Amino acid sequence: MSTNSCLNIVIADKNSLLLRGLTEMLKQDERFDIRATATDGELFLKLLERVSIDVGIIGWKMPFADGRQVLTKLRERESSVRVVVYSGADVARQVRSLGGAGFYSKAKPPEGLIDVIYQVGQGNSIFPYEQHEAKMDPLLASLTSRELEILEILSQGHSNRTIASKFEISTNTVKFHLKNLYEKVQVDNRTQAVAFYNKLFREDE
Repeated sequence: MSTNSCLNIVIADKNSLLLRGLTEMLKQDERFDIRATATDGELFLKLLERVSIDVGIIGWKMPFADGRQVLTKLRERESSVRVVVYSGADVARQVRSLGGAGFYSKAKPPEGLIDVIYQVGQGNSIFPYEQHEAKMDPLLASLTSRELEILEILSQGHSNRTIASKFEISTNTVKFHLKNLYEKVQVDNRTQAVAFYNKLFREDE
């Protein structure tokens, strides 16, 4: 977080009208300082090279570099910038697995985004299903972040080899993680693990 009382913000979205609207809304709040805006993901990444910010707000579907590519690049750079994805797409799980700090749906009132941005700026991670996890499933809470990421990718139908490639680990390490994962969520195989995951998340958002 910045040393002064304001959170330094950069906003990126392909919709210029939305950009202007968000900028005006956030300017009304003295906790935020809008440093710049961008209409594509590539420009957002370039801005981060020369503008010091605390929180980035980005869309998911953007030209030149979409939300997935932006988050991947930031992870590769080991960037300290915390990113909130503001999108109408059902991508909260992907955002979290890619290292994003928060997600807020465009289907909800835009004013709610203000609190999400502030909370993320304070170091919290804000996702729409975290309360559901904490209240409804202690088994899921027992998973490590890597195990949760693997479970998410497993639910998309990927093989052990693909999972190993994504995380740059061996297939034996994937098998080790899966063994621990199965024990923690009390299932016997990947089919049951995927069913467990889908039951929790497919009806959310």
